[in-house]
Amino acid sequence: MSSKGKKTVLITGCSVGGIGYALAESFAQQGLKVFATARNASKMSGLDKKSNVTLLPLDVTSEASVVSAVEAVRAETGGSLNYLVNNSGRQYWMPLLDSDLDEGRALFEVNFWGVLRMIQAFSPLLMAATDGATIVNIGSIVASLYSPYCSIYNASKGAIHIFDETLRLELAPVGIKVLTVVTGAVDTEICRNSPEPVLPPTSKYHAAQERLKLLATSEDGHKATNAAEYAHAVVSDVLGGATGKVWRGAHSTTTRYLSTLLPTSTMDGLLLNGSGLEKVASEAKKVS
Repeated sequence: MSSKGKKTVLITGCSVGGIGYALAESFAQQGLKVFATARNASKMSGLDKKSNVTLLPLDVTSEASVVSAVEAVRAETGGSLNYLVNNSGRQYWMPLLDSDLDEGRALFEVNFWGVLRMIQAFSPLLMAATDGATIVNIGSIVASLYSPYCSIYNASKGAIHIFDETLRLELAPVGIKVLTVVTGAVDTEICRNSPEPVLPPTSKYHAAQERLKLLATSEDGHKATNAAEYAHAVVSDVLGGATGKVWRGAHSTTTRYLSTLLPTSTMDGLLLNGSGLEKVASEAKKVS
C-alpha cells in the first residue's frame, strides 16, 4: 500500500467526456489515490479538484513520457502501484481497400504497443504492491465481431484480448492479475466528436459514405451505456478482485452469446444489415 495508506491506480486516456475520465472519478469516489493521465493534462479539467487525484501528462507512444510517469508515481507512492488501467486508444473508420497504412500503424502504436510499453514500465511498481496488483485493459466487443469499416481498430482490440490471456498466465506466478474489460457501446463525448471519415475519390464505397459517417460518430441510433454507470461497474469488478474477462456496456452480453452461438451466415446477415454495403453492391452492378 502507498505511503499514504491508500490503494493506488493509474489510468491512461482520461480526457473529459471519455471512459478514462469516468473511471478516474469512480475510483476516486471509492477512496483510492488516482493518477489520471492524458497526453495533454489540460484536457482533464475537473479531476484536479479532487484531493486524491493527481494529473500527469502521458503519451503512451513515447518512452520518455512513460518513464517520467513511472518516476512521478514512484515518488508519490513509495514505489508501488495497485492497479494499472490501460484505456488510451484511437479509432480509425475506413474500408480496408481505402485504409492508410501509416494511420493503421499509428493506431496499433497506441492500442497495442502502447499497452505493452505501459505494462513493461510499470511492472516493477505492480510487483512491489504487497497488497495485490491488477492490470486492467479496456477491450471491446468488436474483438468478437467483424463490423465493416473499422477492421484495423477491431484487429487491435482482438490482439489485446489474445495478449491479455497470455499475459494473465505469465503474470500469475508473480501475483499480478490481468482483467480484460470487453466493452460494449458507451456514451462518450469523444465518440460524438470524432471527425467524419473522408473516402478517397477512387473509393468503391461512396454509396456507403453516410452510413460510415453515422457509425464513426456514434450517431447510428444504437443504445449506449452512460459512462458513469459503466465506470461504476468496472470499478466494482476491479476492486472485487475480478480476473480474466468481464463484459460491460450496452450490447456486450448479447454479443458475448450471439458471437459464439450463431452460425457465421447468420452473423454475416446481422452485421451487413444497415451497413450500406448493399448500396455499394448495387452501384457496382450498375458499373458492370
